[in-house]
Amino acid sequence: MKTVAIIGAGITGLTAAFRLRRENIPVTIYESGARVGGVIQTVRENGYLAEFGPNTILETSPKIDELVHDLRLETRRCETNPAANKHYIIRDGKLVCLPKSPLGFLTTRLFSTRGKLRVMCEPFIRRSQETDENLQQFVLRRLGREFLDYAINPFVAGVFAGNLARLSVQHAFPKLHETEQRYGSLVLGQILGARTRKRNGEISKQEAKKFSFDHGLQVLTDALFAELAHLVQLRTAVVKVRQGFNGWMVTSTCNGNEFEHEHGAVVFAAPAHRIAGIALENKSEISLASLREIEHPPVASVVLGFRQEDVPHPLNGFGFLVPEIERFSILGTTFSSSILPNRAPAGHVTLTSFIGGCRNPELALRDAETLIDLTRADLRRVLGITAKPMFAHHALFSKAIPQYNVGFARFKQLMDDAETKLPGVFFAGTYRDGISLGSAIVSGDNVATRIRNFIESQHPSSIAA
Repeated sequence: MKTVAIIGAGITGLTAAFRLRRENIPVTIYESGARVGGVIQTVRENGYLAEFGPNTILETSPKIDELVHDLRLETRRCETNPAANKHYIIRDGKLVCLPKSPLGFLTTRLFSTRGKLRVMCEPFIRRSQETDENLQQFVLRRLGREFLDYAINPFVAGVFAGNLARLSVQHAFPKLHETEQRYGSLVLGQILGARTRKRNGEISKQEAKKFSFDHGLQVLTDALFAELAHLVQLRTAVVKVRQGFNGWMVTSTCNGNEFEHEHGAVVFAAPAHRIAGIALENKSEISLASLREIEHPPVASVVLGFRQEDVPHPLNGFGFLVPEIERFSILGTTFSSSILPNRAPAGHVTLTSFIGGCRNPELALRDAETLIDLTRADLRRVLGITAKPMFAHHALFSKAIPQYNVGFARFKQLMDDAETKLPGVFFAGTYRDGISLGSAIVSGDNVATRIRNFIESQHPSSIAA
């Protein structure tokens, strides 16, 4: 049996490889960088823990728990602190708790009486006939300006670091689009859709557990690498994938040398902007070059550690998000040491803030000292912290989160066409199946199943039962 080439050793590629190996399907993983894990990278220093990218996994699928179980990591798993369940939004420069119930919504200071009445009209708004509406239009139409400014805008900044006027509801938030089309109302859909989710074994994002590991998310990618190390080719960039007579020829470069190997299938699991640079030679003349047009705004993370006595705020929550209308430098801050253990030494706290995205892309590219100063200034305004941090860490992702903007259908169509017309070519990752860490894991698991089915259709007796 020919090996499966997996391009990219991020969480999607590693998950796919792990699943394929458990099916006795040989794989080769090509990674252009010096390490595996992609944006998942954990730094520990003097008792502080800093994550380069995501801080937690949202367990929206049983496949996520299955991966943790199969890697024997249950004892190292850490659930987020249930007491840290408050989510704050800044309004008029102050933290206001996001309501979680109908009564909380009616009594919150986050929205005015007029804004609340506008939201309550939502069930009577007609569904849209537009095929690819942007998120700003969608929310204004269904929920009004105030809800857009003080709920959706900060939420999108915290998740996508995106622009509401460009993000597609259909592609970036498909369940919102589906709910409106099916039930005619988001409020009614939330109530009636709960039965469907229960029947399908799905978990809503509001109910899903968030978790990490005792020493950070890198525990997960380290465990995958321990299983797959002999199959990973680091510092090896794929430059060309050519359709052969009975498979795919993958050309890679390492230390200035060029190599070519034949594979039975190829999984493109690297970021979209890297995939766009790979020459895909095929009989159908399909090119991946247009994938570089998927927007990836820069995002910087700044992790600061303080003595607990120097922080006036109790940090009794998950963190806070910043509406664009409030004009802060940061997009939001996670109270890392409040939600997970081992994130700071005893008597200290750790705060993780994010800067940049589509809101202020130029800020993310500033030097580390400037970003730390900007973050401290905002934390002083919100949390009253005037002390110098005991720990500081900065990380930049010059091309961070893929944006599912209006018109994204053409990229999905390109990938669908390639998978249909080019047998043995597969796509998986955040640019295809959702931007969250959980979605990336599920994407890797799903593509492994599709590859197994493909191999069985080509060579029915090649996979052991």
